[in-house]
This record gives sequence, C-alpha cells and structure tokens, in this order.
Amino acid sequence: MDRRVVITGIGLVTPLGIGIQENWDALCKGESGISEITRFDTTDFETKIAGEVKDFHPGDFMPAKQARRMDKFICYAVAAARMALEDSGYVVNGSTENRIGVMTGCGLGGLSTMEKYHSALLEKGPKGISPFFIPMLIANMAPGQISILLGAKGPNSAVVTACAAGSHAIGDAYHIIKRGAADAMISGGVESVITPLGVGGFNALKALSTRNDDPKKASRPFDQDRDGFVMAEGGGMLILESLEGALKRDARIYGEIIGYGMSGDGYHMTAPSPDGEGAIRCMQEGLKDAGLKPEDIDYINAHGTSTPLNDANETKAIKAVFADYSYKVPISSTKSMTGHMLGGAGGVETIFTALAITHDVVPPTINLENPDPECDLDYVPDVARKKDVKIAMSNSFGFGGTNATLILKKYEG
Repeated sequence: MDRRVVITGIGLVTPLGIGIQENWDALCKGESGISEITRFDTTDFETKIAGEVKDFHPGDFMPAKQARRMDKFICYAVAAARMALEDSGYVVNGSTENRIGVMTGCGLGGLSTMEKYHSALLEKGPKGISPFFIPMLIANMAPGQISILLGAKGPNSAVVTACAAGSHAIGDAYHIIKRGAADAMISGGVESVITPLGVGGFNALKALSTRNDDPKKASRPFDQDRDGFVMAEGGGMLILESLEGALKRDARIYGEIIGYGMSGDGYHMTAPSPDGEGAIRCMQEGLKDAGLKPEDIDYINAHGTSTPLNDANETKAIKAVFADYSYKVPISSTKSMTGHMLGGAGGVETIFTALAITHDVVPPTINLENPDPECDLDYVPDVARKKDVKIAMSNSFGFGGTNATLILKKYEG
C-alpha cells in the first residue's frame, strides 16, 4: 500500500504555553519562553536559565493518582496526546482501537526520577526505591501510558535518537500508516530534563548558553554572539491519519506529510560533520521521498540550536542543497523562542511547521541582532512574515550524528 498521510490533530506543552492558540500567538509575536530556573538551586551552576513549562497541571489531563506514577516527561506526553486527539475529533472505540497506534520520541527519559530515587537509595537503601521507579522513567512508557489512557492498541513504540527523536518518531509513524499497518498514529516528541544532572551534564559539554543576565535573549540562532543552546522542556503530539480516513469523517486537515529523510554523519559523538555532509544527504533524501526539487520548498523550520557549530553547519548544508535558491527561501529557528526541547523539539517544530502552512505565516527568528557572516541567509529576523506556504521542510539533528528531515504540504483537496 502507498497511502497518503495527513495531520488532523495537534497538542502542545511548551515554555510558550499549553495548547495550540497560546503557542501560536506567542510564536507569531516573537515572545520568548526562557527565564531563570526555578526547579533547583543554581548557585553552583554555570547556566541558570532554561525554558520551563509554566502553569501545567497534570490533573487536567489524567487522574492525579496515575500522574504521580509518571515522570514529568510522560505527563507532558499524555497531555499533548490527549489535546491532539480531542483536537482531531478521532474517536477511539471498539472498531478503531486496534488501528490507531502510538509512536513517540525522547532523548533522555525520566532523568528527574533517576535523580530522586538515586538519592533515596543513598539515604534509605534499597527499601527507599518505589516499585514504580522503572515504569516512571523508561522512554517507552510515554507511548505506553498514552495507549493505556487513550485506548490506542495499534503499533506502540518509542524512538530514542537524541534531538532528532521527535522527528524520527513522526517519520516512522508516517511510514506505518503509509504501508497500511495502522489507520492513525499518535506521534511526536517530548522531554523534561531541567534537573541538576541534566544542566550540569550539558554544562560539562560546554553546550549551554551562560547568558544568565538576559534569559530572553540567550537563545539567538544564527547570531554572531550565540554562545550555546538554552535547555527547554515540553512536547508536541500529532494525530496522523490516512487521507481516506480523514475525508471519510470530514476531519480538519492541518497538512499532509509527503517526505521523510534520514541519515547518519558517522563523524563524532556530539559535533556535526564539518562539511554538513550528513545534513545534506538527509534533506536530499526528504526531497527525493517527496518527489520535489529544492525550489518547491516555501519555508524551512531549521534545527537552529544557537550553538556555534550547528548553526554554521546547517547554513552550509542548506546552501549545498538549495544552491542559489537558499538565499530566497525563508528560514527560521523557533528555538529562539522556545529554547531547545531536545527529544521534544522535532514534535513541536513539526507542529509549528504545519501551523505555518495552515496560517500562511512564517514564524520569526528572534534575537538575531548581530548576524554571523557565515550565516547569511533569510532567517526572518524578529518579525513573523505573511507568506503563501504550500510546502515546508523541518530539520532535526541529534548527538551521535543522527539526522531527520520531514516535508509537509498544504492539503488542497
């Protein structure tokens, strides 16, 4: 089978807010979700800022008792999935439950739970460990809990590919529907690792911004003064559905997924290949899968992490793939506003890309005040732009040299 796959529902939990409208409004206004860390005492840490999710109440989305048995990243996944399902109007019942599955991505899993129970072990010994410790932290309990709470009994799996995980999950779910193994999938990415070990670990890698005196300007992709990414948390979930199924129930369609590319750098644990070769092949594979030329792309949602290496290398890769057209296609990094949600980034940014197509608006890259000469493309600085967006690309690149590209198209019947 070779079925067409469309997006019929979305759910968002990010530093910009909870839900579609709150996120999209903030994004179009160029608002930042970055602030000082409140989760722990940052006195001894180089980085004291992050993109924390505010005003999130798990009980709004699931029974409080079950929420207490989940790490925060799982709570975010369940909340985003429930919002997406409700947004889609898809009904899970006896006739559909075996044909809707769940595929989610994350990078690190339940790091806060690991820290909590490691401390309990040291203080109280093995008896201090909860029987829910393991189910609270493992990556596949995000799709597992979504399946349990929403009744989705189709294909169920988790992708763990660092910062590309959300995009890989969506791409893999797209292929599952395309080949007929499911009629619909709940898919996206999620992460919550703003913890002492998480921040301390990325500080040790010298990967995080230390612009602590001005949090909202710390994430500045493609700017010459960028000094690292800003860690964030949250998640984005989508309902992917076969086109025939969506049309049969007269569902609203945000867009169609038409291409998926994957590649590996085979170069370094954390650094991208200097020539951008892996990212180049990834974008080329996405275009090939979609049957498109580079000039067909109206907008690129860049990985754009605000690290010196990534932004320059992604720019170089875009130039290699798009040639002269690279100077004409608008590109933005929404991480300038959300921060970097790691394994959650791909899910959230695929949604932002779909909303750009839906509303014909390209989100801005904020804090682009002193452009890097190496980064000389059109990054839509500071102000959202009205534009007819029919086809868009979203890039996600992760540690270990793992890359993902998704291509979305406006559904026009």
